[in-house]
Amino acid sequence: MSLVGKPAPAWSGDAYVNGENKKISSEDYNGKWYVMYWYPLDFTFVCPTEIKSFQELLEDFADDGVAVIGASTDSFYSHKAWFADRETFPNEITHPVIGDTNHAVSKAFGVLKKDAGIAYRATVVVDDKGVIRSVAINDLSAGRSPKEVLRTVQALQSGGLCGADWSKGEDFVG
Repeated sequence: MSLVGKPAPAWSGDAYVNGENKKISSEDYNGKWYVMYWYPLDFTFVCPTEIKSFQELLEDFADDGVAVIGASTDSFYSHKAWFADRETFPNEITHPVIGDTNHAVSKAFGVLKKDAGIAYRATVVVDDKGVIRSVAINDLSAGRSPKEVLRTVQALQSGGLCGADWSKGEDFVG
């Protein structure tokens, strides 16, 4: 059953935020668009490619009034140790990344791979009214394109009919 068009579940969790352990929740994003993305595990190979790509696009998301929040079932301490590795992450990770060790956030959005106790590669777009507008879930081996996530958010925000490969500023279809 799809979550698209339904209110986003309330959530909260401890997050890595600029090196600090901070409690964040859905209430912090009331009235704001946000993208929440999950990745399976710290200290892996595909995950840092996605995290770095979301980080590189933070200003583009911010230009459209969209917050970006990462999440995995690893702990804050695991995130902190991994993000400090300058070989893997040459630039600081400045967007919040939830340490969903109790799996509550992953379960609430239906993205937990229960048999493994980790999250799928999932992305959820929530609008400023708290409604889920997009959900994408990949199996563990297939990374996603944060550029496509940004394009999808821009299309959803545009208010028009956006064809395949539509880009912000282009004409609508129909």
